[in-house]
Amino acid sequence: MASLPASGHAATHTVTNQPPPLAPYDASADTVLLEGLRREGAGWAEEGVRRLGLRAGSAEAQEWADQANRHEPVLRTHDRYGNRVDEVDFHPSWHHLMRTAVAEGLAGTPWAEDRPGAHVARTAGGLVWGHTDAGHGCPTSMTYAAIPALRKEPELAKLYEPLLTGREYEPELRVPTDKPGLLAGMGMTEKQGGSDVRTNTTAATPTAEPGVYTLCGHKWFTSAPMCDLFLVLAQAPGGLSCFLVPRILPDGSRNTFRIQRLKDKLGNRSNASSEPEFDGTVAWLVGPEGQGVKTIIEMVNCTRLDCVMMSATLMRKTLVEAGHHARHRSAFGARLLDQPLMRNVLADLALESEAATTLTLRLAGAADRAVRGDTGEQAFRRIATAVGKYWVTKRGPAFTAEALECLGGNGYVEDSGMPRHYREAPLLSIWEGSGNVNALDVLRALRREPDTAQALFGELAQAQGADARLDTAVNRLKDLLTTASETSARRLVEHMALTLQASLLVRHAPPAVADAFCASRLGGEWGHAFGTLPDSADLDAVLARALPGDN
Repeated sequence: MASLPASGHAATHTVTNQPPPLAPYDASADTVLLEGLRREGAGWAEEGVRRLGLRAGSAEAQEWADQANRHEPVLRTHDRYGNRVDEVDFHPSWHHLMRTAVAEGLAGTPWAEDRPGAHVARTAGGLVWGHTDAGHGCPTSMTYAAIPALRKEPELAKLYEPLLTGREYEPELRVPTDKPGLLAGMGMTEKQGGSDVRTNTTAATPTAEPGVYTLCGHKWFTSAPMCDLFLVLAQAPGGLSCFLVPRILPDGSRNTFRIQRLKDKLGNRSNASSEPEFDGTVAWLVGPEGQGVKTIIEMVNCTRLDCVMMSATLMRKTLVEAGHHARHRSAFGARLLDQPLMRNVLADLALESEAATTLTLRLAGAADRAVRGDTGEQAFRRIATAVGKYWVTKRGPAFTAEALECLGGNGYVEDSGMPRHYREAPLLSIWEGSGNVNALDVLRALRREPDTAQALFGELAQAQGADARLDTAVNRLKDLLTTASETSARRLVEHMALTLQASLLVRHAPPAVADAFCASRLGGEWGHAFGTLPDSADLDAVLARALPGDN
């Protein structure tokens, strides 16, 4: 028998021209992110963000993400003795990811911090820690978002807020007040309504104890069913209302929360999404009866921001992956990164990524200042978050598909991680209202809250005169507002988003970046796919900013 070469590999299987593993890498090595962090008032958090970025890009954390998605959650309805338990078992990697996220303040922590920029620091942390896995961002996002809604009922907030804003992760179901930290979820959608939550049929019946009700109904899409508390919408005698539902009651007994099944989803597979059934489920009223949507809407605003954040994170993550591959892969006698057309594609992706990240941090800054009572920022946040939610999450799937294509067939196999990112991207456009819902929400804000339009144009005015294409786009936006209709809502919001992103880049990005963005997105020098930037674009400058190193 012929022996193998001393290397132990057959001569026909020598591997060349393949990139080395990306990990370990620094997920915070992003000039755009760090500049935005400082600009929006959270420069004090830079050291922590950098530390978290190194951890996110470590081989260990990247392996956690892979394993948490390969070993999906498993529903366990009964224990070995036949008792109903309705628990979900997760791979240990999920708990490693969750423990880190909570410890780093990515859940409810900003609400307990007084210093300006706390909410910006959390968003920046999400932009780097999100380089691991998107699924576990769901329970941390909902926990973060639950606080302002819970504050509508001060006694409940006094009891639970200190635990929701803590930094300790305890996955076991126990009496909430006996745990060192809590997670919160929400249950709004039902099979007959979806985003039209006012058609919910879950019924809430008052008990003899003031503020306490029992629920009966079936929710259609409730993520993270192992959270400790849930904010739930149900029909009370006074109309649709918001309720707090704990998994474990104060006396230690299990509240009725029958998990009928876990969803078999396209992506987000590390995270359990369920259909819970309520039958005599004990719940506490949050806010007045009949004002459930008004009570829970602040929670929706917060989670919409996180959708924008996670889309921007996926863009940056897949851009880093594509750039790494292009830097180390050669074809037709040259590195991919040195080939003009590939440089155009990567530069185009870099522009999109920078615009998404810059807008995300601006929205986080508005949220932070709005919490502190800035009425102008409250109005800007109201409209700009819906605009960003519509546009940035819409761009995500096309972006990740193009980044995957940069790897060719290597990007199409699961081992590359790119298919997981591609499957993840569409969720962020669907969660917290699809494109139509958010576009119509922008119209609603413009019609009912005129100060939102004033705030938006006030923001755009800060870049007036800096770029003629942007000035033209702002004037066109004013014209579009006069003829805005439901039929044209998407077109209007798209133009709003591009104009807003361009204004931010004109003010804060290097001239080469701002010029290329305005020329392509506003000036018409662009095709219908990434990689169609005009010859006038300074590709070298754009890539040097987005992918520092050997360009």
